[in-house]
Amino acid sequence: MKLESIAWTAFIGLVLYVSWRLIEPLVTAMFFGLITAYAVYPLHKRLSQRYGSRNSALVITLIMLFFATGLTVELILIFGKLITSFYGDFTALAQWLKGFPLPLGISQVINNFFNQLGPNISKYISAQAFSIPSYLLQLVVFFFVVYYSLRYSREIRRQIEELFPRKYEGLGKDIISSVDITLHALIRAWLLLNIAKGFLMAIGFLIFGVSDIYTAIIVGLLTIIFSFVPLLEGWMFWAGAAIYFYKVGALWKAIGISIYGAALVSPLPDYTIRPVLVAKEAKLDETIVFIGMVGGIWAFGMKGALIGPIILNVMLTLLRKWKELTKVQSSAA
Repeated sequence: MKLESIAWTAFIGLVLYVSWRLIEPLVTAMFFGLITAYAVYPLHKRLSQRYGSRNSALVITLIMLFFATGLTVELILIFGKLITSFYGDFTALAQWLKGFPLPLGISQVINNFFNQLGPNISKYISAQAFSIPSYLLQLVVFFFVVYYSLRYSREIRRQIEELFPRKYEGLGKDIISSVDITLHALIRAWLLLNIAKGFLMAIGFLIFGVSDIYTAIIVGLLTIIFSFVPLLEGWMFWAGAAIYFYKVGALWKAIGISIYGAALVSPLPDYTIRPVLVAKEAKLDETIVFIGMVGGIWAFGMKGALIGPIILNVMLTLLRKWKELTKVQSSAA
């Protein structure tokens, strides 16, 4: 009997391990699919009352797919231009440095540096090119998760609630409530901050004379859109403007828009304004939110910016319940 239990435990452990290895590469896509479904759930709830849950989920997913396709094409075109421009600037810099009458030792060091860096850049570009199919696969998983999360949202919530034993039903509801409040605050802060980033980026392009008003408006809208894409954010627009100013010899304008963009668009507002907005919405301490966001990114990558504050809020909920339970037991004694 003991041997049979050990065998079953080992079998279950093996199945869980293999299952995790199967879904591990897709965890990020699944996570952001769930977050996106949560964000659009109020719209889905309204539409499902009129058109049904299935049709509502399908329409919302198709609309998002349409915009995501356009965004993906735009990203590929932008990165293609950036890579081409960067490689041209890299080659020109190498030739410029090699043209200096430097001592033999320093000249050899520079030559070795560029000879080693060139192939590494080529390898990186090739790796990024070959990662496009992986990105598209994750995109497919993302939309499947969005659709099925919306389609079966009520069943999913019921299954989550049933995970808690009846004895801890109150605790389960408190945990779900804390997750709901924190996630709502994070999404609301993310949306409001990204809109503000787009507005400030457009104003920055006008103040520093990067473009006319129509182009500035387009850049502002693109900043809002790209701010929802992890790692891109709005820094790519002010960085591009700074590089342009540097190339044309406007050094002070390059420095000015870099300071403006870093302080008001990205990345500084993400670690100063966003924690304050989330803390105010979720009624948490700003320090808790900041630690949760930074620690979450450090531990889980970009998705940790959402996971971190949620985990800490759940921990605070558990601590409050533990204190209440301890107080009740003390009173009873």
